[in-house]
Amino acid sequence: MTSVFPVVDPEDRVSDALSKMRESGFQEIPIIENGNYIGMISYGSILRKGSVTPDTKVKNLVRNLPTVSLDTDMTKIAEYIIANNCRQLAVLNGKKIIGVVSRSGLTKVAARMKILKDIKVWEIMTTPVESVNVDGMLDDALEIMRRLDIRTVPVVGSDGAPLGVVGMKEIIDNHWKIDSKSFGDFEKSSKAQITIESVYATALMTVEWMDTLGSAVAVMEERGFSTLPVVEGKELVGILTEYDIVELISACRERDSLFVQISGLDEDDKFYAGAMYADIEAEMMKVSKIYKPESLTLHVSRYNDDGGRKKYSLTAKLYIRGTTINMKEVGWDLVKANNDLMKKMGREVIEMKDSKVTFRKRKK
Repeated sequence: MTSVFPVVDPEDRVSDALSKMRESGFQEIPIIENGNYIGMISYGSILRKGSVTPDTKVKNLVRNLPTVSLDTDMTKIAEYIIANNCRQLAVLNGKKIIGVVSRSGLTKVAARMKILKDIKVWEIMTTPVESVNVDGMLDDALEIMRRLDIRTVPVVGSDGAPLGVVGMKEIIDNHWKIDSKSFGDFEKSSKAQITIESVYATALMTVEWMDTLGSAVAVMEERGFSTLPVVEGKELVGILTEYDIVELISACRERDSLFVQISGLDEDDKFYAGAMYADIEAEMMKVSKIYKPESLTLHVSRYNDDGGRKKYSLTAKLYIRGTTINMKEVGWDLVKANNDLMKKMGREVIEMKDSKVTFRKRKK
């Protein structure tokens, strides 16, 4: 927990909150009214709501995230952060905020834990990873962030080798440089005005896929990075983020049943959530006869092809026996794509039983 953090008033403007985000590095800032905590303003919420203007009042964007107390278990905090895809949570004593706990704080603790620090990077990294070309536009990175609900995207050269990253800092620093009235206006004009090459962070640090979690976090802490591209030689093979590490902490939580988190569903798609959970439950019941699954996170993104039809991209991460299984599936039918993804996950677990799965197999 840190007791030093920025706050905003409900009557403050979004531009005031963005300035404090830029100065502090916080992406969720507590909103305080008459000394009492009432919620958070989140950069992710601003990003997803295209009609927000610099003069919009903070009170119109209150996000009711879970709060914690001084004695909340670390794995429970991690579960809250994963379930709500946020970076900071408020620590309360009654209605008063006394501190903020963040992904970076949990990450530093994880790196000192004997049970976690020797885990290999490839076991928890996200793969496959989407990237943007250095010749692209900032809007390309923004679209990936919106679609995948992430905050950092690797930047690669023409040979596919990582050159740097573009993240929320770059978005925040450049959003209001354009004479625009809203985020929607920014989207329309940014392609012609802001290139990735002109704004991305070039102080690149990478980790090898065989490095340990402890050594990777040491690099993050020393450089103040929340994201590290993962390479094998010069090839970009994954990405390690604080979110991945917090997912690992959450997976360590003792539960009576499997923790499942589905994110990214639009209002139109939430109708299918019941069928998706049913297919997940059916496949995980089969998996549990081989190994006990610890947690499963699944993110849904959708986009329109050239013909205007919706296509779904599903990415899943299953923690089992201290190992991470990453899977991806793309399809026109959300429920079928989810079902196909779960079946692929089940087959991968069977492979784990029959032989030790190498990184190369998982990457395919």
